[in-house]
Amino acid sequence: MIFHSLDFVGFFIAVMAIYWLLPHRAQNLLLLGASYLFYGYVHPWFLILIAASTIVDYYAARAMERWPARKRLLVWASVVSNLGMLAFFKYFNFFVESVTSVLTAAGWDTNPTLLRIMLPVGISFYTFQTLSYTIDVYRGEMSARASLLDFAVFVSLFPQLVAGPIVRASYLLPQVEARRRFSSNAARTGLLKICWGFFKKLVIADNVGVVANKVFALSDPTFPILWAGVFAFAIQICADFSAYTDIARGTSRLLGFELPENFDHPYLARSPSDFWRRWHISLSTWFRDYVYVPLGGSRGGEGKWARNILFTFLLSGLWHGASWNYVLWGLYHGLLLIATRARAMMKPLRVDGGVDRQAPGDRAARWRQWPLLRPLVICLQTIGMFVLTLIGWLVFRETELTALVRDFALSPFAAPEADYRIALYLFLLALVYSVPLWVQGIWVEGGRDPRGRTQPEATAANWGEIALQGVACGVALAGILVFHSTTSLDFIYFQF
Repeated sequence: MIFHSLDFVGFFIAVMAIYWLLPHRAQNLLLLGASYLFYGYVHPWFLILIAASTIVDYYAARAMERWPARKRLLVWASVVSNLGMLAFFKYFNFFVESVTSVLTAAGWDTNPTLLRIMLPVGISFYTFQTLSYTIDVYRGEMSARASLLDFAVFVSLFPQLVAGPIVRASYLLPQVEARRRFSSNAARTGLLKICWGFFKKLVIADNVGVVANKVFALSDPTFPILWAGVFAFAIQICADFSAYTDIARGTSRLLGFELPENFDHPYLARSPSDFWRRWHISLSTWFRDYVYVPLGGSRGGEGKWARNILFTFLLSGLWHGASWNYVLWGLYHGLLLIATRARAMMKPLRVDGGVDRQAPGDRAARWRQWPLLRPLVICLQTIGMFVLTLIGWLVFRETELTALVRDFALSPFAAPEADYRIALYLFLLALVYSVPLWVQGIWVEGGRDPRGRTQPEATAANWGEIALQGVACGVALAGILVFHSTTSLDFIYFQF
């Protein structure tokens, strides 16, 4: 079942009609049943996997507290069972094909056996979510939960089940366990997020997605048309994935839950590290806390730090899919972080051969204090980072390595003038559709406090705010009716 379908609309209305009439425990029972219906709607056998993951991790965590001496063995049992299940369904054929390619190149005659394995939707998300629970219990950062029902709701809560955000147990489980009361303000802001999410998906992502898909379907694209398609894909993936998060957060609010933000206008980032503080926040913080920090983080010198960064981003790329282009995409972003840090550490030489004592960061900070130069510097940094992001999206989108090599070998001087006119049209088309994203991002950036934090949402609303929220929902719905794409595309991150 997908969000942008009449089946889901009817399903959610039915759940809401019953949900707020029930006491707390009955609400959780309804949520569990609804979540399993949502997940197994098309492929009921998916439920076997999520139920197995839930049961294994529930009892592993309970056993850690009962037998502390064996908790290391138990946490490894959880890790191996979850990652083993993920590896089989997601990476089996990729592993076989990769080994076969190496053996064939070495002159071995191979006849590999590939299985017709369907990747269960959302398995990459809920395995990471439930793994974080057992690891946190192992570390002593939270206690094992006694209620299997509450834990099962935490693992399978349907708004965020198939594409995140990946929510930590310490954040969501207390909300599952607490009594929930209906809030009219939460309902209004939730509906606004849902409307905005549907607008981003049906108007922005699906319309520019048609452009991107047609460009990447070309067997021999020219330089300008290819990069117009890359720009369209960049808009598509940002609008598409953040739309899912908005709908997930909005529906969760209507059920009395608050999910964390997963995107913070990533295309306004000014550096690689800034980008990863804004893009897929729940995944990047998961890898930070459960891979990067345990490896040693930034401890042990620059060499070990670079190794830890590359390994973490390699795994992050592999998490996205069983293909070498995702691995290269992860390594590319890891190398960007390393290059940025190396540049910051460089110190200019004086004419006499001595080292300038003033760090380049201090010099840049001094220039940024000039009122007229600061906006220009910020703009140039943002554009530069966006260009680097576009290069990464080409690697991400082009699944065939031979096609990727061809793409980077294209010359801007070999394309005819007509292709530049076509590319300009495609670029402007994607840009026009993306205007609401840029406007919202710039508006939010302008509302940050001096520490870079956005202002918290109000807990109460006056009549003016209520009217404004109603108008915003109406505008979003009108935009959907008038400008929705006639081609319906799946959410991109469903494939991960």
